[in-house]
Amino acid sequence: MNQTEEGLRIAQMGPIEARRIDGREWWLWGFAVTVTLVLTFGIVALTFPAFRTQEDSAYWSDLREWVRGLAALVLLFDIYTIYQRLQLQRIRRQLAERDQLFQLISENAADMIAVVDTEGHRLYNSPAYEKVLGYSPEELKTTSSIEQIHASDRQRVLEAAEKARRTGRGERLEYRIRHKDGSWRILESTASAIRNEKGETTRLVIVNRDITERKRAEEMLAHNALHDGLTSLPNRALFLDRLQHAFARSERHPTSYKLAVLFIDVDEFKVYNDSLGHVAGDELLIQIGQRLTSSLRGVDTISRQVESKDAVGSMAGDTLARLGGDEFAVLLDDIQDPSDGIRVADRIQEKLKAPFQVNGQEMVISASIGMALRTAACNQAEDLLRDAEIAMYRAKRAGKACCEVFDAAMHSSAVNRLRLETDLRKALELGEFRVYYQPIVSLRSGKITGFEALSRWQRPEGLVPPSEFIPVADETGLILSINRSLLREACLQLRSWHAQFPSDPPLAMSVNITPKQFAQPELASEIGLILKQTEMAPSNLQLEIVETIAMRDAEMAGGVLTELKALGVRLSVDDFGTGYSSLSRLQRLPIDTLKIDRTFISKMDVDAETREIVRTVIMLAHNLDLTVVAEGTETKEQVEQLKEFDCELAQGYFFSRPADATAMSELLASSCHAGVSLIDR
Repeated sequence: MNQTEEGLRIAQMGPIEARRIDGREWWLWGFAVTVTLVLTFGIVALTFPAFRTQEDSAYWSDLREWVRGLAALVLLFDIYTIYQRLQLQRIRRQLAERDQLFQLISENAADMIAVVDTEGHRLYNSPAYEKVLGYSPEELKTTSSIEQIHASDRQRVLEAAEKARRTGRGERLEYRIRHKDGSWRILESTASAIRNEKGETTRLVIVNRDITERKRAEEMLAHNALHDGLTSLPNRALFLDRLQHAFARSERHPTSYKLAVLFIDVDEFKVYNDSLGHVAGDELLIQIGQRLTSSLRGVDTISRQVESKDAVGSMAGDTLARLGGDEFAVLLDDIQDPSDGIRVADRIQEKLKAPFQVNGQEMVISASIGMALRTAACNQAEDLLRDAEIAMYRAKRAGKACCEVFDAAMHSSAVNRLRLETDLRKALELGEFRVYYQPIVSLRSGKITGFEALSRWQRPEGLVPPSEFIPVADETGLILSINRSLLREACLQLRSWHAQFPSDPPLAMSVNITPKQFAQPELASEIGLILKQTEMAPSNLQLEIVETIAMRDAEMAGGVLTELKALGVRLSVDDFGTGYSSLSRLQRLPIDTLKIDRTFISKMDVDAETREIVRTVIMLAHNLDLTVVAEGTETKEQVEQLKEFDCELAQGYFFSRPADATAMSELLASSCHAGVSLIDR
């Protein structure tokens, strides 16, 4: 039992005990008067002549005995009266101590204790009222206990008070009460009745506890559960809840009510985050959230019943949500036409174009946006958000910084992709991946100098083109297992070819490193382990990194390439010309070979400008002491032009399509043993 409850118990018991003491005292005094009168009458009666029936001496002897007896009774009665008086004094002291304890508890308790009559007038208010609500005792005496209660809560409080009067115990309830400064505090209140001898309620003892801070903490926890901690925007859970409510309204008004979702993803945010640090990345996300909020009009907000002015101020907040990372979503509620969504997307794009200032640095970003309109076939909020996300990925593939609208074809594509991802995982378990090899040929001798190892997916119905599964495998991370297995098998196969077809220099093996692999911190250690397990000389392995990876972050790429170079392997930049195309930046990277992309080689025999580009790239690469490999060589004319430009190596369909190890062994045999030049065939 806490102090407030003890005080309440004392307050209820005090008047009852006082009434009992008063009754007991009246009984005691009445009994004393009665006994005194009886004894006095007895003594006086003994002196009347009528009682003298014997000689005087005998009479006076008996009289003395009677007087002695009566005196003894008087003495006993006096002793009893004194005892009862002492008992009453002890009880009064206990009551005084209780009153003092109640006063001490009520004056020092954090809870507010009030005693009110049946009309609601305050009879007593503990000092905590002034501490919590700011009202002085004089101000409280001149007002009713109901006046400061919020109008919306007043009826509930009156009903609770009436119930307390009837039953003797009120329910615990919460209500708002006005502070002297005009603000509202939230109280938790319990009322108990004080009854008279007839059982009638005469007063109520009310204990109020200020729970304003606790309620704020609870509201904050509830807010945090449904809002993003960084930007304070609604999170995915709240956004989906609001979206589902919009679905319900749409079903009630299917012909007139339209809604759409925008899925926004910041382009290349990982680059900003990694280069500037996570603190700067968080600051950028906060500013993006603020810009997105300011770019939305009131018409974009979620329609719902407004309960207060504060709710009006928060309406725009529920439209925009941060789903996680650099992904945001916007609910366009009750739009008139799909073009409205495009206009909002354009407005967002325009708003994000202005440079951001983060830690004194100016940053320019863009965003890819996907839009999905609610249709009759879309019944769940998650489905519409998923469709908008699919459209966003289409915008990414279309070149970023644009908006794409979801259609049925996108859904079909997404379903196919999901099926492909599932089949890829099964293919790994079933061992359906094969290693194919394409020869790399010396343009001077026409001999095979090495091979590029390529993954092929052999399904029961046939081979799956690499362009279909490699991007999905890389995005899902499955490429790590696929390429790890490919590298091990390619190294073992090269050792076998070294034994069968010795040459000086020995045959080399080229293997592609995908973006997902390149980002792995343990890439160098994994490759070193495979080289050790297969007992292959590192100098015979060439790792190919696409130009966009090598050039995106020269400092980071240089660090990774340096680790790989330390293994003793050779390094090559693949698909050169499709990305940044900056030969000057290659000087800072420890690479050995440059592979010109097939898009240039395929047009060099029919387009003079492309041919001049190839010649210039080869010349500049040689100035940097780089070996050049021409990819996608398909015609005799291309081969002759490459030889004229002094290009060292080439690969392509002109020499051989990618094939399995058996076919390549036969090609090696004809090239090495028979001395056949692949150029002159």
